[in-house]
Amino acid sequence: MRRLRKLLVLLASHLAAAVAGFGAGIYALPILIAPPPPEGARLSAAVDGARYSGRFRRDLQGSDPLHWGEGEVYIGREMIVLQGAIAPGPDYKLYLAPAFVETEADFRRLRPAMARVGDVETFENFLVPVPDAVDIEAYNTVIVWCEAFGQFITAARYR
Repeated sequence: MRRLRKLLVLLASHLAAAVAGFGAGIYALPILIAPPPPEGARLSAAVDGARYSGRFRRDLQGSDPLHWGEGEVYIGREMIVLQGAIAPGPDYKLYLAPAFVETEADFRRLRPAMARVGDVETFENFLVPVPDAVDIEAYNTVIVWCEAFGQFITAARYR
């Protein structure tokens, strides 16, 4: 009986360590493989070409300590720029929406009316090119969404 108990404790502790290590790896891997943030001159040039701006805030209803964004976001015909930071994570996508989105439920409800702009590859400042087929005038909100986990990260109204 004592040996069985010892074996179960050992198994449980190793399983807990494996789960914690896997979770830490999922969190750390995007940080480790992220390219460096864009240079100041590129950011400034893209900001100068922006037509609209908004603000990512940490206090949105759907944000939490692991899923957040903060800083100024600039929307132009050719480029969307963040001067700020977002929580690190995998598979982030940038969307434009016709109405403000603050939760996962809002995102899922409005997703058919949204335009996917592109991939967010850096977590401090970013530049995301706007595809020719996307008309920024048809939308009023920019959203960062984690595609891999279906998680709302942040949003900003720009019109």
